[in-house]
Amino acid sequence: MATACFHFHHSLNDFLPRAQRGAPIIYTFERRASIKDAVEALGVPHTEVAALVVDGYAVGFDALLNDDGNIDVYPHEALPQGIAPYMLRLPPPWPPRFVLDAHLGRLARYLRLLGFDSDYRNDFGDAELAEISAREGRILLSRDRSLLKRRIIEHAYFVRADAPMRQLEEVCVRWELFDEIAAFQRCTRCNGILHEVAKESVIDLLEPKTRRYFEHFRQCDRCAQVYWQGSHFERMQRWINDLKARRSG
Repeated sequence: MATACFHFHHSLNDFLPRAQRGAPIIYTFERRASIKDAVEALGVPHTEVAALVVDGYAVGFDALLNDDGNIDVYPHEALPQGIAPYMLRLPPPWPPRFVLDAHLGRLARYLRLLGFDSDYRNDFGDAELAEISAREGRILLSRDRSLLKRRIIEHAYFVRADAPMRQLEEVCVRWELFDEIAAFQRCTRCNGILHEVAKESVIDLLEPKTRRYFEHFRQCDRCAQVYWQGSHFERMQRWINDLKARRSG
């Protein structure tokens, strides 16, 4: 048996037992063990890792552990300085597209409100989520760390916050979405695209007060849901402005 010493940096400590956070971890392994397998055995999904440095040199996931080696594991927000980077994965398609697990329905609606393509169903299984993420190049958002360890997943994020609005802010920070926001372009129900329509074409779908006081409407090209700029529109616009302000605060 051999040993290696792991150092997990910054937010990667979220995945470790409290007693191990911020401290070196001695890992015992048999020969031919990969760094990726060791990282995940210690509790950190590979999708959360942005850089691996072994004895001062950046390496890939397929690198093998060395006896007495020192491995530093870094997240996206704390890349090492002064070390030539090693690309662990290709960047995701841009603008980003998402797929969310069954526990993040409110977050999916908020992302759609901001204009981001967000695939969601409350009956998605783990295998289906992983397949959609890999096949369509979607960033998988989940609170299930075991799901994020599936080998075929390239781009994913473990959502830390409990409250949906905090989750949205967290995702916007991690994926640098603030400058990509194009609000009120997608259906929050089904992720379809909204198009302007004549009032006459949707008048049978409107409540009497809506018919009387509003003239401009949009309709989803997928589920036919109708939208207009009622009192809720100004509230949501203020909320979006506050979200953007927190980025710079």
